[in-house]
Amino acid sequence: MPITRNDNRRVRGNLALSRCGRRFPASERIDLLEAIDQVGSVSRAAQRLNLTYKTAWDAVDAINNLAEKPVLIRAPGGHHGCGSYLTEHGREFVRLYRLLESGYQRLLTQMQAQVGDFDQLNELLKAITMKTSARNQFRGTVKAIRQGSISAEVVLDIGDGLEIFANITKEAVEDLRLVPGREAVALIKASFIMISPDENIRTSVRNCLVGVVSAVIPGSVNSEVKIQLVVGRTLTAIVTCEALKELDLAEGSSCCALVKASHVLIAVNG
Repeated sequence: MPITRNDNRRVRGNLALSRCGRRFPASERIDLLEAIDQVGSVSRAAQRLNLTYKTAWDAVDAINNLAEKPVLIRAPGGHHGCGSYLTEHGREFVRLYRLLESGYQRLLTQMQAQVGDFDQLNELLKAITMKTSARNQFRGTVKAIRQGSISAEVVLDIGDGLEIFANITKEAVEDLRLVPGREAVALIKASFIMISPDENIRTSVRNCLVGVVSAVIPGSVNSEVKIQLVVGRTLTAIVTCEALKELDLAEGSSCCALVKASHVLIAVNG
């Protein structure tokens, strides 16, 4: 089915430009410059775009400060008799931006046509751009939710036969709108992970993830241990240097990463 401008699923994006480390105005400010050029007034342009007069002038000042040459001149009673107008440099800047923006949108449209399931790609992009202090982030699908009187156990399938169990409140399940089949992200702080050299250890800890130490990054007090679970799945743990020595952990060692279900956080997009 051809993609039209009225298609709500059409991919759109905002073009951001930078040069030599300096960022240049984004589309909202270009909209403001165009409006000023059309009505000849910062105040009337601000009203058209639902901006306050101060916000509009702050944006204009910022644009002029960033530009190599002034893009707008304040001239009371001048151009159009309304007080402000774009310079030739300003009009050329807007024209070139719109030209780039048009090409950028065509590129996005071509990308959408070539991607079979753009919704899935979109969810992945939102997941990998999420900012969090947790070192370990695993994207997966809710497999099951086992409700208790106070809390609930959420089983997250992260692929390759791996599951992560999280113990969260019933209110959290409702707030996050968690249901089987919904995509979610498990967040685990590196300091919450315990390591045992025994792969077959018996423990009450809900998450027992078996893997191989892929790297050890020593520190003065604590060391960072990376554990390869399966191809493409790496768990990072922080342990004391003393514990690292006692466990005799080194690159290539088999081990089991232990994580309490209560130490696993669940996040969703939207």
